[in-house]
Amino acid sequence: MTYVTFGAGLKPAPFASERQPFPESQPMSWFQRAAALLAVVSLVLPAPAMAQRKPGKSGPALIRDAEIEGLLRNMTRPIFKAAGINAAAVKVYVIADDQINAFVAGGQRIFIHTGLITKAKTPNEVIGVMAHESGHIAGGHLARLNSELDQASTERIIGMLIGAAAIVGGAAAGVDGATKAGSGIMAGSQGIAQRNLLAYQRSMEASADQAALKYLQATRQSPEGMLTLFQQLANNSLASLDRADPYLFSHPMPFDRIRTLEQEAKLSPYYGKADDPGMILRLKLAKAKLSGFLDTPQRVFQKYPSTDKSLAGRYARSIAMFRRGDIRNALPLIESLTAELPENPYFWELKAQALMENGQATKGLPAIRKARELLPNNGLLTHLHAALLLSTDNAAIADEALKLLRLARKSEPDMPVIHKDLARAYALKGDAARADLAAAEFAWSTGDVDLALKKAKLAQERFKRGTPEWLRANDLVTFASGKKG
Repeated sequence: MTYVTFGAGLKPAPFASERQPFPESQPMSWFQRAAALLAVVSLVLPAPAMAQRKPGKSGPALIRDAEIEGLLRNMTRPIFKAAGINAAAVKVYVIADDQINAFVAGGQRIFIHTGLITKAKTPNEVIGVMAHESGHIAGGHLARLNSELDQASTERIIGMLIGAAAIVGGAAAGVDGATKAGSGIMAGSQGIAQRNLLAYQRSMEASADQAALKYLQATRQSPEGMLTLFQQLANNSLASLDRADPYLFSHPMPFDRIRTLEQEAKLSPYYGKADDPGMILRLKLAKAKLSGFLDTPQRVFQKYPSTDKSLAGRYARSIAMFRRGDIRNALPLIESLTAELPENPYFWELKAQALMENGQATKGLPAIRKARELLPNNGLLTHLHAALLLSTDNAAIADEALKLLRLARKSEPDMPVIHKDLARAYALKGDAARADLAAAEFAWSTGDVDLALKKAKLAQERFKRGTPEWLRANDLVTFASGKKG
């Protein structure tokens, strides 16, 4: 699994979002894999468990971006309050995947595909999805699903997963007999119990839909976006539903779901209420940013031609230009953005990043300082500020960079790249011991056990025995040695 951080460039780095690794980051037994797959409460596609998984993939890429995360926080804050959820306890992650999807996994963690953001026609559609996922969290659905799993045998869970995958995979590919074969697998693994488990999961999805309607009404927002998005997904899923058994799905059959939602959504006094213009603009800018960073420059210029003088159009084109090294043409566009909306911190962030990634980090420092003035205490912007300082390769700024990196680490304790930059900053100061320790932390957090062991041993030799730094180095030596053994 990888992550990309827009604010620090698009150089992929191993992902470590939590102290406990995400399931794909280490080998699992069949039972663990089955349980992990079933313990994902997915949003929308009415497909059996495992149907969305692609063989040969090491895991999704997760995106860290201050602007997109800020937009999602603004969307979810009132929903979480209505649901009685502590917003500080919920983490929202963005996955680089063009499919429209979102899911809850591993407790209070919501994962959103970029496809949901880029294909949503209105902010209300994204908000409706977040309300649905909040229903899963507030209802404790993952904990209850794990309880149901405890009552099923390993063999039954495995049989259900394999059988369900065979059914949906064959149906989507048009393979004759796939449903019959998949059902046979499930029957061979005592499919009745497995059907009961999936029926239980379908009931959770229906419950989350009802909770979403309640939260939207409590926050005086329209349920129309959620209904519209589900209608689109229902139409998209028709091909995979041909001849499929509705009892083998973990979600309600799409048109049954739509009928129920439509009847209740239209009773809301806020149905049809327009989105806030500011939120509409922010969604357009988020779409432009995702296109600028994730699409090819050619595709960006097709979607946002030079005739498009909107903020979003100029935003997308400026990103595409600086990504291909055309800072000369990118900079005037970025400066037109900061001139039109000088209070937007993300335009200043973009200017700083564009200059840094084109070898002009010193010129980018005023821009990142302006961004942080507008949005103080943001860990990603703080880290970008430190990265710009380090890119100047000036030893005189090492202390300032270290101060910023320590500050960023407080709000972003699980970003491996911060350890990497700490190593750079200590090296600039000539502090080899702490540089080695930070490098060992970076290597350990990214799964490079050999390098972690090597750097931790070097650090341990340089620190006085019994100091906090020596003890941390000793811990890393112990962990890495155990991993290798």
